[in-house]
Amino acid sequence: MTIEAGMKAHAYPTKEFFVKMITRDLTLSDCILDLIDNSVDGAWKSAVGGPTELKQDDSLSKYLISISITPKGFIIEDNCGGMTLDDAVNYAFSFGKPEEYKRDPYSIGAYGIGMKRAIFKLGTNIRIHSTYLTSNGVRESFAVPINVNDWLSTNEPPWDFDIVTDVHLRENGVRIQIDALTPEADGLFGSEAFHQDLRRIIARDYSLYLERGLKISLNDSPITGLQIALRESAEFAPMRFAYKDRTDGNEVGVEIIGGMAALPPPPEATEPEDLAERSRGAELFGWYVVCNGRIVLAADRTVSTGWGTDDWPIWHPQYAGFIGVILFSARNAVALPLTTTKRSIDDSSEVFRRARPRMRELTRKWIDYTNLRKQALEDARQKEQQAHPVPIYSVSLRPSVQLPELIARDSEPVANVQYSVPLTRMRNLARKFGSANLPYREVGLRSFNYAYREKVGEE
Repeated sequence: MTIEAGMKAHAYPTKEFFVKMITRDLTLSDCILDLIDNSVDGAWKSAVGGPTELKQDDSLSKYLISISITPKGFIIEDNCGGMTLDDAVNYAFSFGKPEEYKRDPYSIGAYGIGMKRAIFKLGTNIRIHSTYLTSNGVRESFAVPINVNDWLSTNEPPWDFDIVTDVHLRENGVRIQIDALTPEADGLFGSEAFHQDLRRIIARDYSLYLERGLKISLNDSPITGLQIALRESAEFAPMRFAYKDRTDGNEVGVEIIGGMAALPPPPEATEPEDLAERSRGAELFGWYVVCNGRIVLAADRTVSTGWGTDDWPIWHPQYAGFIGVILFSARNAVALPLTTTKRSIDDSSEVFRRARPRMRELTRKWIDYTNLRKQALEDARQKEQQAHPVPIYSVSLRPSVQLPELIARDSEPVANVQYSVPLTRMRNLARKFGSANLPYREVGLRSFNYAYREKVGEE
């Protein structure tokens, strides 16, 4: 082949790329959350509002998202207003959003690939059904049936999907049914562990929507949202600070809330002992990053939220009890600092980078408190017990967190002892001390005291 005038290097995409490659980094849970996001966007649009502030109300109480997962198939159905025929023809099934597309304000979807990527990951025989009201108030319905294997049979344009007439859904909304599951979905959808984990993720990531009345059910069982609360008293006062930022011409509202969680207090020792005791509530501690009402990073204790960077220490069990929440709200979802999977943060986001120093200030005060707490444990316990839980929605505006001033008391130096023994021997010894279920730490202390009396004597 020789170079000729006007020759070009082909840059055509292939259908297989969209079906197999852009789905590769997604989990099945991610896919289901993408579909829930679309329903939530529809609910906000129908409610003529958006998650512009943190509060509890009934603004989404009319809307229900129902999910059914079995080894035979997948269904998600909502009553959130439906997809219009115009959106289906021009935008909803495009791979990416055209420049002229007018995004719904305060949407969580930014890139125009969520629904397609999700359904391709879940199955190969798909039917998307929508019932909606036209501008004239007339109910209309249509369906988009997709046989992925047939669609993949050629890369020749057009890449369009057929739109067919269909009967009305019971309420205006969208129903997505997938009958032929992918091998990955077929293998997991029969797992009760998968169902439980998905329920936990939905309860956490959509907790702020659920607090505003949205209903989500999984296999006919309603999901209750995670309750996030902080301790408050005369000496404990959580931080709540809000400001406006801008990026690429888009305004972004930022709000930071944080303090001591209304959960088990920090550990009373810093050396490893009984891990079961030390991990009480640990999965809830850390930073929560929220974008347009959706928790995209939960209980994070990694470099994503600053831990272990610059002068910010890596997470340590000593810091248990800390919860920080940072919320970003923007009419244009492109301005939000989230990745396409919506399960992590875009580290290049200037909005997020500018927020980090404020996050660090809050975290630093908590670290300093836990350092002092070790030297004033009795004083800290008393003050913490006097504090009562306050939902994050009810926290008052305050530019910085207030934590008790503790008085370190002189005490005899202590030694921390760590060793490993066979589990059967530990349980046998625990039985001799009264119960096989005694915490390992308690067994160790009783063993030491017994040996001390035998070898040293009573004091």
